[in-house]
Amino acid sequence: MLKEFHQVRQEPGGRRRWFDGDGMDLVTWHDLHGRLTGFQLGYNLGSGSCVLTWKTGGGFTHSRVDEGDSSPLKNETPVLQQGGAVPWDELAARFAGQSAALEPGLRELVTARLGEKH
Repeated sequence: MLKEFHQVRQEPGGRRRWFDGDGMDLVTWHDLHGRLTGFQLGYNLGSGSCVLTWKTGGGFTHSRVDEGDSSPLKNETPVLQQGGAVPWDELAARFAGQSAALEPGLRELVTARLGEKH
């Protein structure tokens, strides 16, 4: 189940929320009125870590996460690289299985965006 972290660093001009689950993270961005302006769904379906980002007016981007840890002697910052095909159906099913604890409006909004399959 996705569970919310309550001590999340905030940026000026809005609010950020972060939820963590089994092999999945959800970060949401909200404007000063509480409206969702975007989300980032991080996941690992067995072929490495990826993120699917949606922003109002910008649609989706999909990225692979290069962890930056190619050597045990280094600990570099992870970076996002262009991702590849999005496993829409599997990702939507995984989100549905982990999102029951989210408030209904947020869960429904993310589910609707995932159903658009851009």
